[in-house]
Amino acid sequence: MQLTSPRLRAALLAAASLTLVAAVLPPPTPLGVGDRLFPELGNPGYDVLSYDLSLTYKDNRTPLDAVTVIDARALEPLERINLDFTHGKVASAEVNGEPARFESVGEDLVLTPARPVTAHMPLRITVRHTSNPRGRADGGWVPTEDGLAMANQADAAHRVFPCNDHPADKAFFTFRVTAPEALTVVTNGVPVAAALRTGSSKTWTYRTLHPMATELAQVSVGRSAVVHGTGPHGLPLRDVVPAADRKRLDPWLRKTAGHIAWMEERVGRYPFENYGVLIARANTGFELETQTLSLFEHSLFSDEGYPEWYVESVMVHELAHQWFGDSVAPRTWSDLWLNEGHATWYEALYADGLGKYSLERRMREAYQRSDQWRAAGGPPAAPKAAAPGEKIGLFRPVVYDGAALILYALRQEIGTQAFDRLERRWVAEHKDGVAGTEDFVRLASQVAGRDLAAFLEPWLYGKTTPAMPGHPEWSGKSV
Repeated sequence: MQLTSPRLRAALLAAASLTLVAAVLPPPTPLGVGDRLFPELGNPGYDVLSYDLSLTYKDNRTPLDAVTVIDARALEPLERINLDFTHGKVASAEVNGEPARFESVGEDLVLTPARPVTAHMPLRITVRHTSNPRGRADGGWVPTEDGLAMANQADAAHRVFPCNDHPADKAFFTFRVTAPEALTVVTNGVPVAAALRTGSSKTWTYRTLHPMATELAQVSVGRSAVVHGTGPHGLPLRDVVPAADRKRLDPWLRKTAGHIAWMEERVGRYPFENYGVLIARANTGFELETQTLSLFEHSLFSDEGYPEWYVESVMVHELAHQWFGDSVAPRTWSDLWLNEGHATWYEALYADGLGKYSLERRMREAYQRSDQWRAAGGPPAAPKAAAPGEKIGLFRPVVYDGAALILYALRQEIGTQAFDRLERRWVAEHKDGVAGTEDFVRLASQVAGRDLAAFLEPWLYGKTTPAMPGHPEWSGKSV
């Protein structure tokens, strides 16, 4: 048969190349970046620079049609490229514009490009797939009463889209979400243009101005009101709430500007392009620091059992994460204590300032329970892995109040002024980056002017809780 079409010849040659490459390679296997708690999370060999996600929403039961485009840089020669992805069906894949063979192995999507990728080569990956909002209740899409939201922590972004699902590989994001015109779509970042109407649908496009970990991605679809305001230094504020509840929730929304000003007094300028709260009618069992748009359960603001000071301190907790955990992402999941310990610290400081729950009382109560928490969950900087199928189990008291206790002990040891300088330097020097426990110990030592490794080691990794500086009376640890 004579091949007369250059496009047809190219397609057949690419298919033949894929067949030959697949014939000589061993079977694909799931890979990871060696995280102690999530050994198959993340993928070696490349650095993601940006994600471009196109999602078409029909309702919160039907899989979304999706296209994920990943721009990356190869760090080493790659005959195969592993992505984290599950909970969706893949229709096709391309690497640098050429069809790629794709196979699902465990929770990895393994691509075999038509030709091997060389080191330092630009890498564009395109995957056409679905994204299923109904399935396991351990993260990813969260169905709400009128749409969807995302809760991807710790390892659930790959249940929504193909990615390198580890916080150490931050990237820029563009979201293009099409939904029925009666609904409103809001994501991380800022709108690129006005929503584009096509027939009975609208397409909304947003882009982040700072790199973001996959676990912090947020897409909200629903009958929502978007409430705009202004925070310190002209910072744009953007809250997303159920449209029917806008007036009732407004007193809470008006508190955010003051919360930001309070945090800025302690750690410096807010690190992102905007901020707001996303209040969703959903049952998650937690609140979540998705970047620039923190996710909250509606019940936190509507249930009468929560006092006002407590709700505000929780709002400050998620806000504090924008510095600690979002702008400065953990190098590994064992560094989670840096996220949650700091957020808990500022939550506790805020409650102390309101005169409702003193910091010293909270820290003493944490000290009394600390040995029990360490026995159950491991030390703060080396937590035990969660049970299979219970990834949320990683978020135990030892990485919250147990980790805030480390910060209290450090402040007791080096003094308030040095501690405050450390906090400001930590978020300034690692802004938009990743950092871990060793980085924190090193910086704390620099700020204090002496090596603090011997002091911090037992607090971070000990099976039992060390003596608290300045509090010899805190000797008994029984509850």
